[in-house]
Amino acid sequence: MSELQDLTALIRANTALIVIETPDEARVVELFRQSLLHVWRALFRWSITEGLRRVDLDREDPSEVAPDASSTLQAIRDADQRGIYLLLDFHPYLGYASTQRQLREIMQRRDCQPHVLVLIGNKIELPPDLEPLAVRYNPRLPDANALLKLVRDEAASYAREHGGKRVEVEQEAVVQIVRNLQGMSETDARRIARHLIFRDGVLGAHDLPELAKLKFELLNRSGHLHYEYDTARFADVAGAARLKRWVSQRRDAFVEDQAAAGSALYRVEPPKGILLLGVQGCGKSMIAKAVAGGFGVPLVRLDFGTLYDKYHGETEKNLRSALASTEQLAPCVLWIDEIEKGLAAGSGEGDGGVSRRVLGYLLTWMAERKSRVFLVATANQVNELPPELLRKGRFDEIFFVDLPDASTREDILRLHLRRRGIDPAGFDLPELARVADGFSGAEIEQAIVAALYTANAERAPLDQAMLAHELRNTRPLSVLMAEPVAALRHWARERTVSAD
Repeated sequence: MSELQDLTALIRANTALIVIETPDEARVVELFRQSLLHVWRALFRWSITEGLRRVDLDREDPSEVAPDASSTLQAIRDADQRGIYLLLDFHPYLGYASTQRQLREIMQRRDCQPHVLVLIGNKIELPPDLEPLAVRYNPRLPDANALLKLVRDEAASYAREHGGKRVEVEQEAVVQIVRNLQGMSETDARRIARHLIFRDGVLGAHDLPELAKLKFELLNRSGHLHYEYDTARFADVAGAARLKRWVSQRRDAFVEDQAAAGSALYRVEPPKGILLLGVQGCGKSMIAKAVAGGFGVPLVRLDFGTLYDKYHGETEKNLRSALASTEQLAPCVLWIDEIEKGLAAGSGEGDGGVSRRVLGYLLTWMAERKSRVFLVATANQVNELPPELLRKGRFDEIFFVDLPDASTREDILRLHLRRRGIDPAGFDLPELARVADGFSGAEIEQAIVAALYTANAERAPLDQAMLAHELRNTRPLSVLMAEPVAALRHWARERTVSAD
């Protein structure tokens, strides 16, 4: 059934109380106007500023009833014909016992017509006694055709306001824009489309990053997600050749590239996610960012620390809200850094079972989600991870990011020298890579930074000797924490897939 048919069926059934939570107030009022083509009723709209007005006629008659809640409900009860009453932001007045009683008597048809009352607001919490009596109706979000019409309407509006100047349009980009607007309300989608069009009069591929940013800002009202604006390219990651190849092979399946899908031999499910284990400082966070860059989609990071709340049930609610917001950003990559710190491997009884409930909901979401959200979780301490998370099928693959080999260490040295405007050709990189044996990527970078401080202090250009000196005088984690690092590498050798 269509959205209009669903609503018409509720009206024909003389549903006493309908609750509609939506920011698109005007769209809902128009939907009720359209329903009158299929079922006849008098249609009224109420607000605290305008009072009660009839809106199904060619004109809107001014209200003759005082706008307060009590007078309005009494007028509805006294009406001599059946009506539909759209009550905008009426729910705050239901906190009064007398108002609840008046509403209940209208719903029970006590000395009145079988009216249909509709509470409309952005968020409506009913008193416990009324909740079981209400029918909650969720308007459908605009589909691709409605969104395409919306974009065209805004383009026509731009032309009218700019003396007939037409919007420059890249058709492929418009398809991508419409796809990214899906899952949003009409009001929010129109706001974003108007912003993209009116800022430069062009709809093109350059608008996609701005669209993702605006969409994130609208959805992340809870503040539990962080939008990562600078997603690394795979070229910025030294090593991890096997992981790069893995992501490249799955890119088309994840982003739903229709052109590629048409040429594919087999239809495959989009990938769900990966777990990155490894020694600290070996580039797991950089790889997480690079995965988003490899897929060409936005990257959002979930901060587990902000989810936990002292009030019962709020932590789980925060997680549900954050994951729901992420799904509306799809396709995207969701990055959970150091996931073991947010999910305790123990029983969770010390926190009242909150950790266990959070883990349970996360595992259910991972298994049942249909949206194109690719999960990248990173962890340093595998022994602290819950066994349920490591079970085969939770992630598509578990990759281990090991200490870089000699060739990768050369690439890391070259990359960080170039990033600081220094020509790597002036250094014996194989020799420096040999000196840096056992170093992580982060430790090599910090050695370069320390050598630059030395160069500045001596008012001399950075050279081989300075950099080699810093490397020789640094004790890497593989030396400081030799036993735990060796144990982790031994554990991963037969249980995970090497990222290199």
